[in-house]
Amino acid sequence: MSKLFQLFRAHPASVGENYFQHMATSFSFGSSMLLASLAALIHGIFPFLFVKTGSTAISRLYDRMVANRVRAASRRP
Repeated sequence: MSKLFQLFRAHPASVGENYFQHMATSFSFGSSMLLASLAALIHGIFPFLFVKTGSTAISRLYDRMVANRVRAASRRP
């Protein structure tokens, strides 16, 4: 197995995913963060808009990440 192939598999495997599962999860997190950051920028200009959007997104992403870690850890022998 080549070193490059090992690098592509190491981190996803450490969280109980294959490469494509990890890519999908990462894209999901990234798109959520992108939308939350846009809402936060708009909130900076118009403080009455998106009052809780950023903090809600951060809380949801944190919960998803922690839940995934616990689920991955429970699958390991």
